[in-house]
Amino acid sequence: MPGGRLTQQERQQIGLGLADGLAYAEIARRIDRPTSTVTREVMRNGGPTAYRPDLAHRATERRAHRRRQAEPRGSAATPQPYGRDAEAVREYEETFTTVFMRQGLPKMMSRVLACLFTSDSGSLTASELVRRLQVSPASISKAIAFLESQDLVRRDRDENRRERYTVDDDVWYQSMVASARGTFQLAETARQGVGVLGPDTPAAARLENIARFLDFVSESLIRAADQAREVLHTKPEPTPSGAAEPSPDKGGE
Repeated sequence: MPGGRLTQQERQQIGLGLADGLAYAEIARRIDRPTSTVTREVMRNGGPTAYRPDLAHRATERRAHRRRQAEPRGSAATPQPYGRDAEAVREYEETFTTVFMRQGLPKMMSRVLACLFTSDSGSLTASELVRRLQVSPASISKAIAFLESQDLVRRDRDENRRERYTVDDDVWYQSMVASARGTFQLAETARQGVGVLGPDTPAAARLENIARFLDFVSESLIRAADQAREVLHTKPEPTPSGAAEPSPDKGGE
């Protein structure tokens, strides 16, 4: 299986595969690449409906050029813990960022959240985020303020009194519950329109159906979140050999 970056011809084949409605796995098989490579490529460049091979190729070249300019001469890539491939980790973080953006988060907030989720500790200081993302402290401060207002991160103090930003095990549960509450509010607002527009009118009937649908979805979401909450706190099984896992690096983890 070939390594290295996707070529322009491979991107053209991905575009043709998407146009034909092929699954990522089938496209990957045709160009002899891992399915994850195709998935990252598509999600990072507009998604399956907006992917354009030529634009994707130019965007990749621009990103590579910016990284080369940003790297000091003679600098080496930061070693990754657990023997991870630094390039694969970087590409995955970009994919994760894109998914957050498609959920409605602004780009910087998405980058910070993806960085926190892919850190082993799930907790980083402002200076660590600045170094990892190569952005200004002001950008981090603004992003954290927004994420905190959405209950997506938590502020803590470590033993050195440094402020740390943490994504805890309950963040997805809290996010789901908050989303369900918002949907309940939308249902109530739709139902209020029934009285305003008249119960026997087509518009009122439409709003009542919307309210019933949103009530059902919200109740189901909260019930499912409550039932699955313990999954978020499940610890990984020990390795079969019983050997201790290597410790992550000290650089901000």
